[in-house]
Amino acid sequence: MTRVALITGGSRGIGLGIARELAKNNFDLAINGTRSADLVENELKELREYGIDVIYCMGDIASSGDRKDILRKIKDHYGRLDVLVNNAGVAPKERRDILDATEESFDYVMGVNLKGSYFLTQKTANWMIEQKKINAEFKGCIINISSVSATLASVNRGEYCISKAGIAMVTQLFAVRLGEYDIPVFEVRPGIIQTDMTSGVREKYDELIREGLCVQKRWGEPQDVGKVVASLTKNDFMYSTGQVIMVDGGLTIPRL
Repeated sequence: MTRVALITGGSRGIGLGIARELAKNNFDLAINGTRSADLVENELKELREYGIDVIYCMGDIASSGDRKDILRKIKDHYGRLDVLVNNAGVAPKERRDILDATEESFDYVMGVNLKGSYFLTQKTANWMIEQKKINAEFKGCIINISSVSATLASVNRGEYCISKAGIAMVTQLFAVRLGEYDIPVFEVRPGIIQTDMTSGVREKYDELIREGLCVQKRWGEPQDVGKVVASLTKNDFMYSTGQVIMVDGGLTIPRL
């Protein structure tokens, strides 16, 4: 039976890169995003050209009601969910020094990046446990897309760094809790990836990369992350739950 994956924020950027790689690996997909369906039709059409089934689950994962609707739609359409990829994330609408940052910005970023992913994982984990109890051969998997910002401090976007550090602990917590069900949970930490989110700082990082910021002197691409995620879904890392996989071109390697 074809496996099913839910990718939050899956219609653009890193999420779309992940969706393409999972489509190549014959996953049926549930793509979540906040844009209306007509605005993502081209992306959905592209994914269907891989010969898979794709549904679009519009909704804001920061909303409890939307989280329920997303999973209900998947259950009604597919009747199963094998892989959850918590990829949806937002940056502060305005970068501000932590001495001037606002509560509104903090709540906005944390609502999507941390709270939304945490409670979507909770609901999905319970559904995966149900599937495991019905079918002992069920192989579930949860993958959280974090960031090097989980450990690298950026004082002009503190709320983002805190949210990603929180995702690191979410990964460990659910890895521990789901261990008895043999449902692994992984964290993938991208570095500087070329997406809409990083378009505003393109020139800055072009120069830093040229100067040796990363060991590999190029931007990361969404497919770089997608290929790692696809590898994790193949059940080849079942005894590595809770682990962090870096996709950063060597950015975080300590160097003299």
